[in-house]
Amino acid sequence: MIFSKKKLSCPLAYETVPLNRKIEDLTFIVFDTETTGFRVNAEDRLLEIGAVKVESYRVHDEINFQLFSNPNRPISQEISELTGIESNDVEEAPQAGEAIMLFFDFLHHHKADCLAGHYVSFDELVLKSEMKRAGTKLHLSPSIDTLNLIGCLAPSTDMRDLERYAQIFGTRMYPRHRALNDALTTAYLFVELLELLRDRGIDTWGELLRVSRGER
Repeated sequence: MIFSKKKLSCPLAYETVPLNRKIEDLTFIVFDTETTGFRVNAEDRLLEIGAVKVESYRVHDEINFQLFSNPNRPISQEISELTGIESNDVEEAPQAGEAIMLFFDFLHHHKADCLAGHYVSFDELVLKSEMKRAGTKLHLSPSIDTLNLIGCLAPSTDMRDLERYAQIFGTRMYPRHRALNDALTTAYLFVELLELLRDRGIDTWGELLRVSRGER
């Protein structure tokens, strides 16, 4: 797939969502990526995208997305041992730009209002870096990061580990370091956090945005 050097917007309805709309009426897509390493704005590349739908304070785990991406470079033994992804898993996979566009098709099909994730700024950087390599500047509407929600509910907690947070909040966990599994773990954690926020009277899109920005 060839991209022209233009600005591309992620197909979300973020800018049109009324601030008084109830969280239970929003469609979130919780996503995660796996990569060849952490230097994704340099030499490291996308390996896998995983995502799942959250709506009405429920994880719709049957509505999910999983796709490998060919990194066009060897996968280190360390990454293969961490993720279980081998070179033969990705050699026939689409290039990163095409994989991301297929992910956007999934978002559009399910009428996503907002993306969410755990330490989601890293995953956003992965998408932006890959589209930049493809000659396209990617614009993403602000996402909801579970880390920011945890910062509101448990401000003394300062670690980033997803599994540890899932244990603290008593949510469902899946085997780590595969994109769909981590998206599912994050989704169940996200729903628990939304319910705790609802108990504090935070139940609209505008209120959730303020919390996600660190505004109490």
